[in-house]
Amino acid sequence: MEGRSGGPDDTAVRRTRIGGRRARRRTARLRAQAAAGVSEQAAASYAGYRAYDATDGGFAALALAEEETPAQILLRGLVDDAGLCPPATSRRPDEGQRARGPGADRRADAATHAPQDGSAESPDFRPLPVVQAVERHRSDSIVAHPMLSHRLLCPEARWGELLTRLDGHGPVDVGLILDTDRGIAGEVPERDPRVRITHYETRARPEDLRLVAALFRTGDIGAAGRVVYFEPFREPGWLDAVDVLSGARPLGVKIRCGGPRPELVPDARELGVLITACVERDVPFVAAGGPPQAAGRTDPATGAPQYGYLNLLLATASVVDGDHGSVPGLLSATDARHLARLARGLHPATALRTREVLMGYAARSTGDPVREAAALGLLGGWQV
Repeated sequence: MEGRSGGPDDTAVRRTRIGGRRARRRTARLRAQAAAGVSEQAAASYAGYRAYDATDGGFAALALAEEETPAQILLRGLVDDAGLCPPATSRRPDEGQRARGPGADRRADAATHAPQDGSAESPDFRPLPVVQAVERHRSDSIVAHPMLSHRLLCPEARWGELLTRLDGHGPVDVGLILDTDRGIAGEVPERDPRVRITHYETRARPEDLRLVAALFRTGDIGAAGRVVYFEPFREPGWLDAVDVLSGARPLGVKIRCGGPRPELVPDARELGVLITACVERDVPFVAAGGPPQAAGRTDPATGAPQYGYLNLLLATASVVDGDHGSVPGLLSATDARHLARLARGLHPATALRTREVLMGYAARSTGDPVREAAALGLLGGWQV
């Protein structure tokens, strides 16, 4: 196994030449198609720009409108509505949980609705009441801004509360976060005709991911076409999660880009390793916990890094183009205008491939990302 020089630390043992060549060949093919003037129908024939198909839980390629800019390709359907989601506040494994067995430890680590460190006092981390979240989601659906995915992320612990607030005016697309004992054990709530489940999110240990991926490949699971994103526990072996899920689409990875506990957030090196592996192993990923803004920052309360949506998009695009050396700097960049210039200068094929891998960015505000993108000149003819 061998890695290219200039890549993020620790990537050499996680990336083979085969994976890198495959990613470069795919990008080269997309570039050639774009240069040849690919029609809208032809663009939809290759999986260069994917989105959730809420009607069947699978993936469907979206046509690339000829008039869309690279920035618009990057931003279309990017922002998931995380207004119902509190921060990840799992307790450490050494806080008496291991004595109760691995099941109890997983339940404690997956719980995201009971802050223990006072962070719930911060407006940045306070979840919306269900009534307010549903009303905002309905308003966003009516406006139908292209930057929004119109997927409402809902912790399973609030599933019943959400159902009581739906009035049947058309189905709501929901990404369900499995944060209860039943969900962690693999059980999911019964379907409701007012809701279309677009995907599931859960946490898992490396050994559990290996089992899930093996069962998926043998056909023992996955018959229902469920899209599941796994957030790996940050423990020994967690960076191998992407390798484990290689070839198991629509199973993917969930990356945490911020939160009240600094140990939950990967640094730029670790995040660069994960993104590089996702691109070269063709493993989709979603991002959660970051600020609803283009560029990241250092959390003044915890000192932990927070990654904005342009940080992730451009780092992914850099790997797509084979420029691994720029990944840490792009993830750490805090100048939104500089990042916006880079986004506008991407090749359309690079933008397409980027969105094939980076599927969504969860934000508690659905208005702030759109307004900032407009101020940065990224939206083109899209109306705010």
